[in-house]
Amino acid sequence: MAVFHGWRCDWPSLVHINIATTGHMTALNSKFAEIQRPPTLWTAEALALLAGGGLGQAAVIGAKCARPMSPEFDVWDAWPLADPSGQPVAWRGGELWFALTVVRAQNPEERHHLARIHHFHRLGDQFTHLGQTLPEELSPGARQWSGSARLEDGQVTLYFTATGHKGDTSLSYFQRLFLCRADLLADGEFGTWSQPVEFLQADGHFYRPADENEGEPGKIKAFRDPSHYRSKDGQDYVLFSGSSGRHPSLHDGVIGAAIKQGDDYRLLPPLIDARGVCNELERAHIVDHQGQLYVFWSSQRGVFAPGIAAPTGLYGAVAETIDGPWTFLNGHGLVIANPAERPTQAYSWWVLPDLSVTSFVDYWGPEDNTRPEEETRRARFGGTFAPFVQIELDGATSRVVG
Repeated sequence: MAVFHGWRCDWPSLVHINIATTGHMTALNSKFAEIQRPPTLWTAEALALLAGGGLGQAAVIGAKCARPMSPEFDVWDAWPLADPSGQPVAWRGGELWFALTVVRAQNPEERHHLARIHHFHRLGDQFTHLGQTLPEELSPGARQWSGSARLEDGQVTLYFTATGHKGDTSLSYFQRLFLCRADLLADGEFGTWSQPVEFLQADGHFYRPADENEGEPGKIKAFRDPSHYRSKDGQDYVLFSGSSGRHPSLHDGVIGAAIKQGDDYRLLPPLIDARGVCNELERAHIVDHQGQLYVFWSSQRGVFAPGIAAPTGLYGAVAETIDGPWTFLNGHGLVIANPAERPTQAYSWWVLPDLSVTSFVDYWGPEDNTRPEEETRRARFGGTFAPFVQIELDGATSRVVG
């Protein structure tokens, strides 16, 4: 095992999805009911406030923190095994984490086409690689993208994105949301994983299906990144990154939501709608802090509409309840920006209940305009856990600590 070092408003329908006891998903007929809550719009006017400066920038990541995790793997998009409230659970004196992982290649961009979920043992700032999480034969797609994991009554539920079609010989961006379960055994290993179940489908009404066969990162549509949230009254939800079904365009990203009722999941209207502004609101998740709900997501500078100068960073909003309305933190939503001199150094932030924030080291080194980008990608790509960043929250205001 390799030891890795990381640092730290007409919205009328609900779509009713049933998970059968056989483990296969049965879609029931759509049920339409009046929903009073419209999504909160993330607007160009809000993002224009970024021009006022005062952005919460993370420190520059140096070569020591950006060194490869191992000669073997690249790692990105990480999340902990947590209890239903989102608190990471104690495990072997530390924590159990999951992350997208691939064998290192000369072109780091190829990782999106080969990704699998692996798990790691975190002890402080060290991450020990333990192995691939799901047996290959259980994978329902050509690759696995991000999700979340919960431990309850000794059983792990893994929510994840299956991308592409199993057995694909060509690349596609077809995205579906699955869950599967396994016992967490006394020795810290997983029991037998259940057959993955597709627990939610895009309805074509609120959410546009992500079924493209061609595309490129940043421009494809989204139905991915399932993130579990349990409210204080015990109600379970799943958030996800989606694309608007009602206002399709080049920039139509939304934060989607679904509510669990028994064994069924019902799609809800989006929480936040960035139509006309941003194509991807990735890895959305909720943190309950001091009686208020904070939703966080990651967006890259290249996924905003022309004319919107927004950096790659962690964004967020606050509300009293999941129904909103949501108020964008600091007026514009930006919580953590990459340093201006290193605009792509980190990505895919995940906020923990103690307000420490993980991400991965992306293209961290200075840009070299004297050589083709393809020649410098490997040298500039980190592919490792980034230094954790600490934030503070006070109502609708956030700041980076230190």
